[in-house]
Amino acid sequence: MTSTILASPADTTPTTLVDAYAWCKAYTKERAKNFYYAFAILPEAKRNAIYAAYAFSGYVDDIADELTDAVEQEQQLAAARERLRACYAGRREGPLFTALGGAVDGFSIPLEFFEELVNGVEMDFTINRYASWDDLYSYCYRVASMVGLICTSIFGTKTHKHARDFAVDLGIGLQIVNIMRDVKEDAGRGRVYFAADELAAHGLTDADILAGVYDERFAALMRQQGERAHVYFRSGKRLLPLLDVRSRMCVNVLQGVYAEILTRIEAADYDVMTQRVRLSGRKKMTAIGRLWLQALLVKPA
Repeated sequence: MTSTILASPADTTPTTLVDAYAWCKAYTKERAKNFYYAFAILPEAKRNAIYAAYAFSGYVDDIADELTDAVEQEQQLAAARERLRACYAGRREGPLFTALGGAVDGFSIPLEFFEELVNGVEMDFTINRYASWDDLYSYCYRVASMVGLICTSIFGTKTHKHARDFAVDLGIGLQIVNIMRDVKEDAGRGRVYFAADELAAHGLTDADILAGVYDERFAALMRQQGERAHVYFRSGKRLLPLLDVRSRMCVNVLQGVYAEILTRIEAADYDVMTQRVRLSGRKKMTAIGRLWLQALLVKPA
């Protein structure tokens, strides 16, 4: 068990489905406690599937974020695509794809959602500037809304003509907060996730972001992004009544923790250049308890 949990996501060692799910659980807990604790409320089958889906997302994210050689990035992402398609064809190797195969079998998650997620990650190899919000939206849709659609495939939703739209919008809101929180870290990688026309409207350029400029212009730009995130969160929260109670509790934690991060960014007057805005472990657990309770009070559709 220990060796399986410590394996790399690219590992192809044969493993049992039980051990594969345990690996994905450990991987999620190590990488993203926000998500780990949000998922913990789910029934076992859904929880295992979500951990597997998150582990795949983390695997391809790391190819973009941790590797610096473009050729190696392309090779590893191509290998990830190949293994993903093999997984859907029933050929599963290693803990990650064994677990992902179990999730796919159990919840019929469309391949296109994972394919689009990989397409979004690939954008980071070749695109580090965006001309307009429409261009940036395409990136957010791929890397974040696809995760929302994968999650709702696992959760299941009541029939509603806009259920997909709500899941998409929630993902966009989460990604905007990610962008706002990680400005400095992304700039260190040479990436600017603000639209060029919006930068210009505030008297800024991509060079200012890369230089870590924090002034009234930057605060105004960030305020614009925050207002946009609030709009998407309001739409995304309309997904909650369409979910069963435990799935609703999970989703409410995800959106609620990111909404709290946004609130803290706003309270810091959008200064993410001299500090990284985050929730302490204690405050995070307090927030999770409150968000679970709020979800219980949501009237089902």
